Parts: sequence; C-alpha cells; structure tokens
Amino acid sequence: MNDAATGHRPPATGLTVEVVSPEAILYQGPAGSVVVPAYDGLIGILPRHAPMLALLGKGTLTIRGGASGEQRFQVGGGFVQVRDNRVRVVAEEASPAQGSR
Repeated sequence: MNDAATGHRPPATGLTVEVVSPEAILYQGPAGSVVVPAYDGLIGILPRHAPMLALLGKGTLTIRGGASGEQRFQVGGGFVQVRDNRVRVVAEEASPAQGSR
C-alpha cells in the first residue's frame, strides 16, 4: 500500500508462504526468503518481490526464516505465484526433503 502523498511503501516484514500438493497443504506460514526451482532455473524471493507467475521445475524448494527455521521440499511440476508478499507454490508432486528441519 502506497502513501498517496509521497508514493512511499511501508517496509515489508516478511513473506507468507503456502506450499500445496494434490494430497495436502505441506506448508503454510511466515518466511524471510524462498528459493524456488523454476522451469528454467532457481528463483530467489525476498519481501517486496515484483508480482510474478512461473512454471515449477523439478528440484528442492527452500523456505528460510519461518517459525521452524529452514524447510525443504522436493517439488516437480506446477507453478509459483508471487504477489503482495505472498508466495503460493502449487506443485503436481511435492514431499518433505530428506534432512528437512
């Protein structure tokens, strides 16, 4: 939300992340950053990221700075949407990665 007089946006405090597979919601909560395996390479997402929609590739999705530290998921297929400090990952295949905290 912009201040009408100055055009200044207040600082973002973090991201809200949701990771969804056909079977379940795997993660829903806060984060400081997210690294997503897009179809054509890794995408790093921080607060105030520009709106975006991208195809997911196959690889490790990493969520950092959430309530439980770092979370990792193996994902494949689907898409990621970023808008207003919300990151929504809808994966065709997703499961917690080995050694995820």
